Amino acid sequence: MTINEAKNKINELINVPFKNYLSPEDYNNIIKNKGRTGQILELTIGLLLSNRTLDFVDGELKTNKCDHTGKPLETMFITQTASIIDDLLDVNPFRTSKLYKKLNHLLYVPISKDGSPDKWMYLPPIEVDLSNSKYAELAEQLEEDYYHICNEMNRQLSSSSTAMLHTVNGKFIQIRTKDSKPYTPIYSKKYGRIVSDKNRAFYFKKEFMHYIKALENK
Repeated sequence: MTINEAKNKINELINVPFKNYLSPEDYNNIIKNKGRTGQILELTIGLLLSNRTLDFVDGELKTNKCDHTGKPLETMFITQTASIIDDLLDVNPFRTSKLYKKLNHLLYVPISKDGSPDKWMYLPPIEVDLSNSKYAELAEQLEEDYYHICNEMNRQLSSSSTAMLHTVNGKFIQIRTKDSKPYTPIYSKKYGRIVSDKNRAFYFKKEFMHYIKALENK
């Protein structure tokens, strides 16, 4: 499925309360488990759940909690970093990175969770394509964020032989802990030791969602 095909299907669901079309089982699931909302969307549009690198043949699907105006209420997960930690610490080029593959073409679907669950719904999706001149400044800032984060992680680890990684923020993205027990330590070949006692991940900050929403409304 392409992003454009998915967008056409999602447009049929926007501003329609979930209770109007979800089965009672799925409706109860999204009330009990906030993580199910994105999965329900994938199933509703016919996107097969899998562990492949990208959700679509040409990009990624991202959902996030917001209020009825589309104001983001949370940061938004991008990708885990344990398997690419040395790529980051070696400061490999941004445009060949796993991170770039995850964010260079994406479909963002805000989920309005204002009020009681019977009012929850998907809001209009926003397609972000970094190859489009419209997003040139965004692409430049994301690249700047990436190199800042990579360099700052090296600075943290170089401060002592026992130093561990901490949260690093760019303007639009950040890297921070994302793990649950039993925790998964991250080992770096470059440093020859464990550099984090928990798994870590890239996230979009709320500023990213604010930016693309404002750009969409221009």
